[in-house]
Amino acid sequence: MEKASQAEVSRRTANFHPTVWGKHFLTHTSEAQETEVGMEDKFEQLREQVGKILQAEADKPSEKLKLIDAVERLGLSYHFETEIEAALQRIYEEWQELDDDKEGGDLYTVSLWFRLLRQQRYPISSGPSNVFERFKDGDGNFKESLIGDVRGMLSLYEAAHLGIRGEKILDEAVDFTTSHLRSMLPNLSSRRAAQVRHALNQTIRRGVPRLEARFYISFYEAEDSHDKVLLSLAKLDFNLLQKMHQRELRELTMWWEDLKIAEKLPFARDRLVECYFWIWAVYFEPKYCFARMILSSVTSLTSLLDDIYDVHGTLEEITLLTEAFQRWEMSASDQLPEYMKPPFQAYLNLFSVVEKELALEGRSYRADYAKFVIKDLVKAYLEEAKWFHEGRVPTMEEYMRVALVTSCYKMLATVSYVGMGEIVTKETFDWVCSDPLIVRASSLIARVMNDIVAHKFEQERGHPPSAVEVYMNEHGASEEEALVELQKLITNAWKDINAEFLHRPTTISTPILMRILNFTRFLDVVYKGEDRYTHSQGSLKDFATLVFDKPLPI
Repeated sequence: MEKASQAEVSRRTANFHPTVWGKHFLTHTSEAQETEVGMEDKFEQLREQVGKILQAEADKPSEKLKLIDAVERLGLSYHFETEIEAALQRIYEEWQELDDDKEGGDLYTVSLWFRLLRQQRYPISSGPSNVFERFKDGDGNFKESLIGDVRGMLSLYEAAHLGIRGEKILDEAVDFTTSHLRSMLPNLSSRRAAQVRHALNQTIRRGVPRLEARFYISFYEAEDSHDKVLLSLAKLDFNLLQKMHQRELRELTMWWEDLKIAEKLPFARDRLVECYFWIWAVYFEPKYCFARMILSSVTSLTSLLDDIYDVHGTLEEITLLTEAFQRWEMSASDQLPEYMKPPFQAYLNLFSVVEKELALEGRSYRADYAKFVIKDLVKAYLEEAKWFHEGRVPTMEEYMRVALVTSCYKMLATVSYVGMGEIVTKETFDWVCSDPLIVRASSLIARVMNDIVAHKFEQERGHPPSAVEVYMNEHGASEEEALVELQKLITNAWKDINAEFLHRPTTISTPILMRILNFTRFLDVVYKGEDRYTHSQGSLKDFATLVFDKPLPI
């Protein structure tokens, strides 16, 4: 395309704000410090102590449940997976019948038992004779006497969010606990009220584990009964991992600066740190460093593509870009406008490096799966763009067929497995590319939550129709009616995700499913109530500062 003709093109603009981070993480050192060695020595001593406590026989199963809950919520469970699994297996086998007396029959303990076992994929029933029936009165309602039990109500509230379709009693529990927890807020102590507000805003099931651990450490420390060894271990673990994540952000920032994205694509969202935060939410553990760096890079580049297709590119230009991706050859960039070359070339260069690394392990086939879903994604981007340029509103069925792809979650889920190591097999990639229910549910939540919070801003600047406009057009509904129905889709999709974790036999391993769950959890951080990714200078920056920039006082 000639430069002169390109200059004459009338382009839309979204006026995205610039990066709020810039070169900030270049100020962090690239090497581990001597102080970290001392921290690691102390950490190992404390970890050994906690491991022994988890392995020890408990006088009361309820005490072991409380310990496991604390370990998990403090962000330490990845160090004790074997011990936690063994303890919960014993509890599952030996403590099926919960007593109605003081040991195990109270609302807090029953709810905690249910939640921890379901989280661990044990098929705990909530059928007609389930453990929650004891908390109902003769009319089939939850007993009024439960309302004063704040700890029990919180525990039931959290447990109920692991429900699946058809579990009416858990739906009722969500409504019951939500309503009464909100109403009791003015009468609670400031510490307890803070916990309840946080839970009402962010449930354990839908929260990003590492971010929630940062909040829970503060809540836990304020409790008089906290375990000093556990608290010290959690703080050391948090600070040590934070330093590792800072080094990764430094490396990514150097790569991003070399690409000169802000200079070459000033119209696009410059969101490197936010993309890393997204992928850090999917897997924060040290063993997933390679996977995290690959996926953070892919996510950052894909964000640029999203803005090219949605905002800046003409139909002719994005058609050329789509064709270039189908060829997946560097020479294909010759046909592209200058502004499209940096992200396209960066994509190919990234995968060239990744393929070389994978080849050393005999896993180069993984890159082929990644390329396949990326090619599918850009074709779907083009299809959406054609709707806008043709002024056409698709049917809901047609929209969802394409929009579940452009949510990016199938692509991201597939690429998330590329660098994960030997736990991932070729069968894993065949499974994720077959559109399993958990991936479809996650993609739906991503698309609909994004559409709900962003559709007004997007329509103002000119954008393909969102689920909100499509639903209103197809059903002759008001915006309010559309939002109610779309929220129902989100609720049911979460239930489908929960159900996928309960499948027996467990043909897909938990680490594989956890990536998709964690992708979905981040949506509650980035899209609940507002588009925090596009407008990242607010609470998303605050969250990233908490986990990447501020160590915990020891």
